[in-house]
Amino acid sequence: MNTNIVGEDRLGAGLARTHGLFNVVGGLWPLLHRRSFEALFGPKQDRWLMYTVAGLLVGNGMVQLKAEDTLEGRRHARRVGVATAATLLAVDLVYVPAGRIPKTYLLDAAGEAALLAAWGWHARSRA
Repeated sequence: MNTNIVGEDRLGAGLARTHGLFNVVGGLWPLLHRRSFEALFGPKQDRWLMYTVAGLLVGNGMVQLKAEDTLEGRRHARRVGVATAATLLAVDLVYVPAGRIPKTYLLDAAGEAALLAAWGWHARSRA
């Protein structure tokens, strides 16, 4: 079985890069400009937690961006992306209604849901 995706799965490769970039940018933002991040998503009492999540997002995004150009590489990028997006979406959908985090986190929820939908569509189109 040829696991090289060149010309075979451009959508999966593009989706892995797009999702990886989304995660890297989302993680770098609070690290590089905390004030603007907190202006949109509210002040953080536990900055260590914000920095931890930011670092994890950068790391996950880099794994997606550096995924090998093989079917298994894209599967790995998808697994990392789906796990990350599902976790962040769940946090957004639980803690916004509870009033623990600002409603602006629904913007993130929309992005995470869109990425999950894109990965789902991609999986169905490949089946």
